[in-house]
Amino acid sequence: MMDEAPQDDLMRLLGRVANQDRTAFQHLYQQMSARMFGLCQRLAGQQELAEEALQDAFIRIWHHASEYHSERGSPVTWMMTIARYRTLDLMRARKVRRSAGESALEQLEDERSSPLEESMKMDGSEALTGCLEELSESQRDSILLSYYRGFTHEELSSALSTPIGTVKSWIRRGLLALKRCLER
Repeated sequence: MMDEAPQDDLMRLLGRVANQDRTAFQHLYQQMSARMFGLCQRLAGQQELAEEALQDAFIRIWHHASEYHSERGSPVTWMMTIARYRTLDLMRARKVRRSAGESALEQLEDERSSPLEESMKMDGSEALTGCLEELSESQRDSILLSYYRGFTHEELSSALSTPIGTVKSWIRRGLLALKRCLER
């Protein structure tokens, strides 16, 4: 876990990035890119896709830094969440493109908010975010991929390189933990 000084430093950098400070953005990239890339690489299992997800995540951070608020969690959590969702979005998009076999789909980009982003705007988002953060990474990723990205158990098993029984257990245990957390 990071101590408060680096967290405060990241919060200051995000504030400066929100004001379009390129130097601050460069420092933010230097501090966070390796960690974010590791997450993207672990989820995607492909260097090229992980690199693309990391680039997309930092573009989003550049454009949406002003939307970060400490009530939503630490700066690290906020940025890692952006990287996680961009990776999952790209994995899903690549799967759709491959199965459709149409090159025209490669040029489409969906600018709409994802169901997760929409649901987080509604009441209770802080509670849900907090509860999701309490889950293990494998539980959280399995649940998010399944419920917000529409992955089947088989697709999850393949995407996470994990046996299907394990994926099902992660989802079940994660949902039970979410239920207990939200009922507090």
